[in-house]
Amino acid sequence: MAVQMPLARLLLVHRLLRTSTSGQRRLRSRDVLRECRRETRTLSTFPVKRSESKGDGWDPSPPPSSGRAPRPLSPLERLSRLLPQDALSPEVSQLRDPEEDASVAASVTHGEEAHGATPEEGDRPAASASAALPGESSLAFGELLVAEHRKKGRVEFRKMFELRPGALLQSNWGVVAHDDAAGRPAGCFMKTSRGVRFLVRRASLEDYVLYMKRGPAIAYPKDASTMLMMMDVTEGDRVLDSGSGSGAMSLFLSRAVGCKGSVLSLEVREDHHRRAVLNYKRWRESWSLRRGEEWPDNVQFHIGDLGEASSLLATQGFHAVALDLIHPHLVLPTVVPHLHPGAVCAVYLANITQVIDLLEGLRCLPLLPLLCERIIEVPVRDWVVAPALQKDGSYCVRKAPAMDRDRREEADREEQSTDEHPAFGSVPYIARPHPEQMSHTAFLVKLRKYVR
Repeated sequence: MAVQMPLARLLLVHRLLRTSTSGQRRLRSRDVLRECRRETRTLSTFPVKRSESKGDGWDPSPPPSSGRAPRPLSPLERLSRLLPQDALSPEVSQLRDPEEDASVAASVTHGEEAHGATPEEGDRPAASASAALPGESSLAFGELLVAEHRKKGRVEFRKMFELRPGALLQSNWGVVAHDDAAGRPAGCFMKTSRGVRFLVRRASLEDYVLYMKRGPAIAYPKDASTMLMMMDVTEGDRVLDSGSGSGAMSLFLSRAVGCKGSVLSLEVREDHHRRAVLNYKRWRESWSLRRGEEWPDNVQFHIGDLGEASSLLATQGFHAVALDLIHPHLVLPTVVPHLHPGAVCAVYLANITQVIDLLEGLRCLPLLPLLCERIIEVPVRDWVVAPALQKDGSYCVRKAPAMDRDRREEADREEQSTDEHPAFGSVPYIARPHPEQMSHTAFLVKLRKYVR
């Protein structure tokens, strides 16, 4: 009797431990089930490659059904198929019921049909979007193109070139054959010999002015556009441009006056005159290949000193005058009589001392009916505005203050959103001035002719 009492107690203790252990195991299984359900709702499913198991006779992948491709596995199924079947709890086994699998497969099929079926068919909208639009033309030999490479939002390489048969675009990031770019749409990405992607696009007038061959310094696009607004140049105007330089201002004026207008461009140096004419012709040739129509031939280039060009200006009137000279006050007595009343003479000066000399010349010439309206400088400040990234390349996430009970749910949401595209407004941005800024270029003086 004494021996049977301890044995009965041991059996009772063993039964109690077994009952408590199974209860704890069910609680843990229930927690795992909740987490798996949460992952099933939030995480996206991806197709998994299945390989046949050799040696143990246990195949974790179900046999593919005939007539259709096997559906992708959910995160719960991936985890459960890695474990032995007898180790799964009843709740997990219920989730793997065949009827539920069929409903999940039907929902996946319905979602794929709503979004365009298979991933291969998802590329079709991009292909249809790249179809030629009315008035669009492919890149052709002889056009002026710009190739650029950006890294982390910064331009690491940019070069303008003419598309030629058999030529190569050389760079530190590899080589691109011109023949590969011919026939492609403008604004396409091309890979170099080293696998670096270059954006190849047509050169705009701004690009051409900045990267064309120069003699003297050019009138930068920001200043040229401001001068056009000062002079209020429109189609059909006749404009005088003194100081052809490399032809930058003449090109902007040529586009502004159009086919009905004209530009008279004077240059005192023969080498500068030659360079301006060549740049103007090169741009017209590239434009005709791009648009299939001629750029207006409305610029007349002449060699001579404006102060001694009275015979050239005889019987001519101008709606506006653009001066890019070292001493513009010396030519004003020759220019002002041919400027329409109320019209504007815009002067491009690099130094503030030249502005002072101009104003002093106007003071010493009281008979000149000119009024200085504005003296401005056009600063341009580039900014860096981009999503904030972590060191591993993933997006940073805005963190709002949360209570203690909500911290775990917030952490779960952050973990679940690592593989998803962040929602609108959830990514913080950096915004600061760019470290590389354009320096001073010129002062612009606006002189208006008035009637006494």
